Order: sequence, then structure tokens, then C-alpha cells
Amino acid sequence: MSENKALLVIDMLKDFVEEKSPLEVPFAREIIPNVKDKISLARAKDIPVIYVCDSHRKDDREFVDWPPHALEGTPGAKVIDEIAPQEGDFIVRKRRYSAFFGTDLEILLEELKVKTIFITGVFTNICVFFTAVEAAVREYEVIVYSDSVASISKEDHHFALDQMERIFKIKVI
Repeated sequence: MSENKALLVIDMLKDFVEEKSPLEVPFAREIIPNVKDKISLARAKDIPVIYVCDSHRKDDREFVDWPPHALEGTPGAKVIDEIAPQEGDFIVRKRRYSAFFGTDLEILLEELKVKTIFITGVFTNICVFFTAVEAAVREYEVIVYSDSVASISKEDHHFALDQMERIFKIKVI
């Protein structure tokens, strides 16, 4: 394994990416080729690929604010086919915005001896943002690929990237 690095693919799930899905992020379809390239590059360099996937119970309190999405065990909670996990990849399921909150992500990163995290996925201003910020405050080097993250609006996307870079000193490339 390539020492000290990992690629996170956040919430590239059918319920966010496919047309007419419950929480459709239309711009997510535009980043699929870039995310696919980042995954291929990581695999070629033997960098672990970690899929971080929303996985909600049917009575999840998040559904007070958002329509039901990524219900555990449903097709919508699966990673889109174009970038499906392969043998050797990791999957971390989450129920909240941050990939660290209530998951085993940090334990996995420690086991893999990761110091640098590359981030792709959706939503730039929600799950990508909270995961990147939490990684930064945990003293990981965090790199967000601006061409491989997306949000519902370009304004939200750019605002989140700006905040990550200016306030939290996260590298946005």
C-alpha cells in the first residue's frame, strides 16, 4: 500500500447522482469522469480507496430536514455503477454528515497509517465539507479535488471550497 495516503469517495450514491433521485445533485453527473480518474489513479499507485456512504434507517431523524434517501439495503444507497467499489476497496457507512461521526473511519485510517486524505464526492457544502474539516482538525493533511466534488448549486459549491481553503487551510486543487 502506498504509504500514508487514502482517497475518500463521499456519497457518490444512486440517491444523489441519478436523475429524479430523492436528493439529486445534477452537477454530480458532471464530476463522474473526474472521480473515476481519481479512483483509477489511486488504485494504480496502490492508494487505498475508501467509499463513504450514507446509510439511513427508515425513521432517521435526518428525514425531518431532508427527503428520505440512501435507506440501508435499498438500491439508492448503492454507489453508482460507473465507480463501483472493487475488491480491496473499503466501505464506511455513515448516518450523519461527517464521515468521522459515529463510524469506524478514524480506526481504518489509523490501521492504514494514513496522514494525507484526498477527497471527492457530494455535497461539497455538507458531507464533503464536514468530513474535510473534521479531518483537518484531526491533523490529517486534506486535499479536496475541486473538479471532483459537487453540490446542488455552484454558489454552495464555491462557498464551501472557499471556506475550506481560507478558514481551515485545507488544500483545494
